[in-house]
Amino acid sequence: MPTPAAPESEQRAPSLGARLARILRPSHQHTVFSATVLLMGSVLASRLLGYLREMYIAWAFGAGHQTDAYFAAFQIPDFLNYILAGGTASITFISIYTRHIARDDEAGAQRTFNSTITIMTAVLCVGTVFLEIFAPQLVRLVFPKFAADQVELCVHLTRILLPSQIFFYAGGIVSAVLLSKRMFLYPALSPALYNVFIIVGGVFGAKAFGISSLAYGAFAGAIIGPFLINAVGAGKAGLGYRFSFDWRNSGFREWGRLTIPLMLGVSLVSADDWILRYFASGGVGDISRLNYAKRLFAVPISILGQATGQASMPFFASLWEQGKRKLFADTVNQTVYRISAASFLASAWMMAAALPIIDLAFRHGHFTFADAQETATYFFWFAISLALWSAQAQYARAFYGAGNTLTPMVASTIIVVASLPVYRTLFYQYGVTGLAIASDIGILMHTVVLAWLLHRKKMVLLTELPWLELMKAFITAVFAGVVSYEVARQFPRRGGRGADVVSLAAVSVTWLCAGALGLWITRSSLPRDLRRKKVAPVIPEQVLDSAEP
Repeated sequence: MPTPAAPESEQRAPSLGARLARILRPSHQHTVFSATVLLMGSVLASRLLGYLREMYIAWAFGAGHQTDAYFAAFQIPDFLNYILAGGTASITFISIYTRHIARDDEAGAQRTFNSTITIMTAVLCVGTVFLEIFAPQLVRLVFPKFAADQVELCVHLTRILLPSQIFFYAGGIVSAVLLSKRMFLYPALSPALYNVFIIVGGVFGAKAFGISSLAYGAFAGAIIGPFLINAVGAGKAGLGYRFSFDWRNSGFREWGRLTIPLMLGVSLVSADDWILRYFASGGVGDISRLNYAKRLFAVPISILGQATGQASMPFFASLWEQGKRKLFADTVNQTVYRISAASFLASAWMMAAALPIIDLAFRHGHFTFADAQETATYFFWFAISLALWSAQAQYARAFYGAGNTLTPMVASTIIVVASLPVYRTLFYQYGVTGLAIASDIGILMHTVVLAWLLHRKKMVLLTELPWLELMKAFITAVFAGVVSYEVARQFPRRGGRGADVVSLAAVSVTWLCAGALGLWITRSSLPRDLRRKKVAPVIPEQVLDSAEP
């Protein structure tokens, strides 16, 4: 007679090492929680490498004409990627591929993959050749304030970077397949590998190629990171590829219907960097200092917004496809609440500690203390909007998961157009600092409009957001931020390493104590909510058996 299984309460829980090993197994199908943990770890590692990349650039090249030209060289390649929806093509593809998988239509999913990647990669190749030819004219058009030598360098770097977009696009579609299959490890490795190759290119090629070595490293990183590592993972998962120009494929047509609005529209998430570079191109080093501040600010954005959104997207799409509208709305609202509340607290610390953070992060070699002070000012203002950047990522993915890309992109395009006078006015009134403030105003408009549209369409009701808990977190953040900032003011701004470390430590301890006190006084449930693995049982029934306990 078989021995009965022990009650669940008596079963031994897997050890931490076993759980980590399971999460890191390439073939492991993830839950929302394990996927978020993995992607947050990946994004954190990638952003740390990104910080090392920016730190190396600041040390080796400082903030001047050369670095301005280098950062500006990404503008045209990024725009090519954007107009072909390269940055969001994988998001829309996830929805379509997930529906095929949910219907057990592997053959249909494969045909859609073949047609999409073949046709759009060919289009991207044509676009790349066109931009390679007209790069000089476009650089002069986009950066009219650049000197002649800056234009020449920017054109050279742009031509090196342009082919990278082909591999970003193809890799994005392949990673979408892996995400649809809830295999997150290979996509999680991609950004880290990309940053590694930029650093390697700079370290080993700087003497021979100067700042161009960074562009060569970025090109190699695009091949190895976003494309090759995901292709290897997809191959191991059983995904094949056959050359196909079948533009009549129903899946490809649906992808086109969802993606064309993204091609025609302009989102402030991408346009913000373009606008900042355009207005800042007239001052020596202004683009570079803004870039350093924005890239460091991108670390918490990526962890709180991007990683959570990327992990949630397949589950949003699955819930919507299964018709679980209430569970879909609850999941979105709970996700927005938790990352926004955490972002309020993080913003308070970042704003109070802006100068020691920036000075410790970047003041090496050619990057001076004066550069650090200016960059810290921009970082301070960017930090205000962390919750908005994180929340809008979830709201946008809620639309995409529901198969609606037209509504958010029409709204986003209108917001970008409406924001341009704000950027222009604040730039001419307050200089480069005004651009950072305008960025905050723009993302506020963007987030509020997306949330309102979801509410108006009764997809995700704003009335069901935990407003009381959000208010508790906000009040706590204001209290912790004010107290920490006052502590920071007590330290002289001499720019010494020791003074930076002491100031950062004092601000951090004050922020931690004030934050804990505020959460305790308000009886906030945030600490308990952040420890919860699941907001709701969002895992589709067909994958519960393979999910981690």
